[in-house]
Amino acid sequence: MNSRKYIGMDVHKESISIAVMNDAGKIVMECVIEAKAIMILQCIDGLRGELQVTFEEGTWAAWLYDLLKPHVTKLVVCDPRKNALMKEGNKSGQDRRASAGRAAAAESSQPRLSR
Repeated sequence: MNSRKYIGMDVHKESISIAVMNDAGKIVMECVIEAKAIMILQCIDGLRGELQVTFEEGTWAAWLYDLLKPHVTKLVVCDPRKNALMKEGNKSGQDRRASAGRAAAAESSQPRLSR
């Protein structure tokens, strides 16, 4: 059984909306957490398996990348202007998280930060 999980994050100054999708493409968890390191790590550490995270480039991208990199299998920071999957649907938080999850699953995001 593959325990890969695709995690899409919609990052804002005060909060982060998160959707977790399994290998079958089903959203298995959604939550909104405070945008603090301890809260983010508690959420990620509570998930098991191979974790692939995608979020959009923005003000907090470098900080979040550095925070998450040691805790996940794959981390992609994408430019939504260059990623067709991120343009699907409207701009609600749920749609953006799901789109980020689909982008991670398709591995079609263009990495903007790498180390």
